[in-house]
Amino acid sequence: MGCVQSVKLKPSFHENITVLELQASIDPSPTVIDESSNVVLRYRTPYFRASAQVQVPPMLCKEIWTVGWIQACNQMDFFNIYGNEGVSSWELPELRCGQIQAISDSDGVNYPWYGCTTEMYTVVGPTKKSTKLTVSMNDNFCPSVTWSVPVGTTSSPPLLSSIQRDQRFTTWLVAMNESTAEMVLLRTIRWRMQICIKVDPNKPLGQRATVMEPLIQEQPQVLVRNEPIPTNALLKPNANDAQVLMWRPRNGEPIVVIPPKYHEGYFLPS
Repeated sequence: MGCVQSVKLKPSFHENITVLELQASIDPSPTVIDESSNVVLRYRTPYFRASAQVQVPPMLCKEIWTVGWIQACNQMDFFNIYGNEGVSSWELPELRCGQIQAISDSDGVNYPWYGCTTEMYTVVGPTKKSTKLTVSMNDNFCPSVTWSVPVGTTSSPPLLSSIQRDQRFTTWLVAMNESTAEMVLLRTIRWRMQICIKVDPNKPLGQRATVMEPLIQEQPQVLVRNEPIPTNALLKPNANDAQVLMWRPRNGEPIVVIPPKYHEGYFLPS
């Protein structure tokens, strides 16, 4: 009888897609406040940044592979407090009630990708040699919050007393076959942005707001094991189109100030 020899299988194409370098960070700088307007308080947070160098092996067939970033929002607590009058909040209704665990943070055009410039790179086969590519992305918040209650008028007195915001995101580095939709998870990153701003509406404009702890954000975490991407992170709507601005007065019923841009399959919170 002949001896039985073990056969070593050749790695598949997607197993040879290699992450050569990965960087993920949040700028070590505090949130910046802008009180130049007598209507709104503006603030700008530090940037989350991610960059990766990836090597795609030679492609023997006429295939198209895209490497890029996909991001989802897992938590959004965004409260603007107006003393004893009430609270306004940007909300994602289905995320808030636990119906979904994540929502797409795509640019709203190039689903499921976060963006279509530096955020993604497409390799068209056949190719005779490996392709080295770099994809990068960044994200931060630059909102405007009214000094007066959001259901008031421009002549209403400034009552904004604090801003509290806590958001969590998952960001995936992904390679996808454009023909078959086969998706290869290369890396998974989790990051968080926390903002606390104390406001004294009785002080003169330009002296009202103070950024509180944490002044410096905690750094992103690159997971040892990749997490699967929830379906909602790949499809419409994205967070910007699904969010609702609510006014919840201390006395009285909640009011929808700004409804979601995306209505299909969505509901307004009560």
